Formats: sequence, C-alpha cells, structure tokens
Amino acid sequence: MRLSEYAERLDDELDTAAYADVDASANGLQVGPDDAEVERVAVAVDAAEATIEAAADAGADVLVVHHGISWGGFDRVTGRTYDRVEALIERDIALYVSHLPLDGNADLGNAAGVAEAIGLEDRDPFGEIGPVTIGTAGELPEPLPAASLRETLDGFEGQPDGEESPTRVIDFGPDEIERVAVVTGSGVDWLDEAAATGADALITGEGKQQVYHDAREAGITVFLGGHYATETFGVRSLESLSAEWGLETEYVSHPTGL
Repeated sequence: MRLSEYAERLDDELDTAAYADVDASANGLQVGPDDAEVERVAVAVDAAEATIEAAADAGADVLVVHHGISWGGFDRVTGRTYDRVEALIERDIALYVSHLPLDGNADLGNAAGVAEAIGLEDRDPFGEIGPVTIGTAGELPEPLPAASLRETLDGFEGQPDGEESPTRVIDFGPDEIERVAVVTGSGVDWLDEAAATGADALITGEGKQQVYHDAREAGITVFLGGHYATETFGVRSLESLSAEWGLETEYVSHPTGL
C-alpha cells in the first residue's frame, strides 16, 4: 500500500480534519515521502528515539503514534527534534501521528478503549473542546465501589511494575459509582463538565494540584490511571485496523510509568 493511501485512510477513519483547529499536534503524516510503500506498521504511544529504534528493529515502514514530534510546527529542527527526525530518515521510517482525533474517536479512540475495558454502557460523547469531543461518558452495568474500579485500572497495560496499586484515587464521590466520564491522558480540566453531566467519577491519566480541591467541592471521584496506561488503547486499535487492511503489524511497548 502506498504511504499516501495509508495516511489518507487513517485520516478518514479518525476524522482528522475535524480536529485541525483545536489540536496543537500536526496530526496525520508528519515525516515521510508520499510515494513510499508500506508493508509493515509499528505502533507506539510516543515518538521517541527508543520507539523509532524498536520500529526499525521490527522492520517497520511506518511508525504510528499518539504523541508525535511536531506541536505547532517547527521553528528550528535542532536538538531532540533533529535527533528524532534524523533517526526516522536514516532508518527510512515514516511517522504518522494522531493525537486528539485518537482520543475522541468513538470506536478506535483511547477513551472508547477505557470505556470498553470497564464495561461502560449507553455511552455519549464527552469532553468538549471547541466543536469536537475527546472523551466518552456512560453507565456501569451495576454500581461499583471505587476500590473495584481502581482494581480494573490497575490492570491496564503500561502500569508501572512493582506498584501494588498504581492508580491514584481522589475519592469524594458517592460510595457506589454508576456514571463515569473518561478523558484519557491529561483530562482533569474536564472535571466540572463531568460533574455537570451527573458523573460520579472521572477517569483520566494524570492530575494537577488543584484537582483535589475541585473534586472535593464537586463531590466527584477522580481516578488517575496513568497518562501512558490510559493511552495505549488507541494505537492498539490502529494496529488491529492496519492488520485488517492486510499489513503486517508490530506493537512497540515502552511504558513511561507516568
């Protein structure tokens, strides 16, 4: 498959154009010649020298990631940016990126993956940012205490090794959780929206100092399941999609513990 065709098919599936005005990431094909051929795809959460090297070891023609290397464009290609671009070009690997489109996609996205993992039903788009959304909200099949939901998040791929319960819980919601909102990665800014929609809990990746007080005053429980661990779902979905298109695939696991 031509690289240009592969990128266009991903753009169509993810509705990349809809996020162009709200996302600092340069989504889509960031590095690579349009006329290249793609036979093997590697997917990873982050574009970094370590994941590029792993993709090269796997014989990948393109690396598909959630966090790319261009945020608002390049003023200069120096330092770490140069090193990453050089690593891609030297190894003849293209780079395709999907940031917010891969957060919000109702079928392939990170939030959709988390929702599926915890069994959310009757889901609706959640997490407004301009004209689009980057999360989902829904109902658990039956009410659960925070400890049970935390146990599920603790089992997510990419959680730090050696920690008995890596998920942080700010528990100010009801004893039994029924409605849950999800924005993966760094999503605590949507706490008020979660409370306004009647959610008992917000699941995201990482927090900020103020979220403790905000959660307490809103009467909502916040689960911090790790930025990396809550954002493996999207690229794994794109791995499966690429395989359906007849391409060989490789998942590059490189947890950050954050």
